[in-house]
Amino acid sequence: MTPPIPAGWQAVLSEEVKKPYFARLQAFLEQEREQYTVFPPREDVFNALELTPFDQVKVLILGQDPYHDEGQAHGLAFSVRPGVKPPPSLMNIFKELKDDVGFQIPKDGTLTPWAEQGVLLLNAVLTVRAHKAGSHQGKGWENFTDAVIHAVSQKPEPVIFVLWGNFARQKLPLIDVERNRVISGPHPSPLSANRGFFGSRPFSKINEYLREFGEKEIDWQLPVRAG
Repeated sequence: MTPPIPAGWQAVLSEEVKKPYFARLQAFLEQEREQYTVFPPREDVFNALELTPFDQVKVLILGQDPYHDEGQAHGLAFSVRPGVKPPPSLMNIFKELKDDVGFQIPKDGTLTPWAEQGVLLLNAVLTVRAHKAGSHQGKGWENFTDAVIHAVSQKPEPVIFVLWGNFARQKLPLIDVERNRVISGPHPSPLSANRGFFGSRPFSKINEYLREFGEKEIDWQLPVRAG
């Protein structure tokens, strides 16, 4: 079975996991794991929620699907495990960070330090069959992550939502745009990064909004390993 909801989210999501769709989703996942390799591993499915408890969420960056190749996905949108080469979308994020805030590009693409500072790196779908992109879409995860987005939107403190690409922008109705801030634009994938993602400076905008809210800015720099 999928692990329990992390403690920092149980009060918010306890009713969600009692809904019929969630039981159907769990049954589907059990069947998938019996027949195929599923990413991320069971214990990492709720990693984003584990690393960024509800009361600490300051920023929500929305992804679509976990990476579907060996050793990449570990439950954080856009992030890969330590020692794994950053995929193209993540490299484009790093390039924009370099131009935006003077970021030094690291050798791997593990975004855990962002999650630990209050950046919820949420995929809309939390699992995928190995080597088959989109294979777990439409099975119930979207209902669950929509509930997460809506709950974050209702927090007493304003939150910054980052919606890259058409898929992410479809989640706008879940967000109270009067109280929160939304940064949207093209997706960082190689197919669309040149259409306005590069030069959009989302990371300095996030920190500008955090300053406006009286919150601590995000230190975007990741460890740069020698060699």
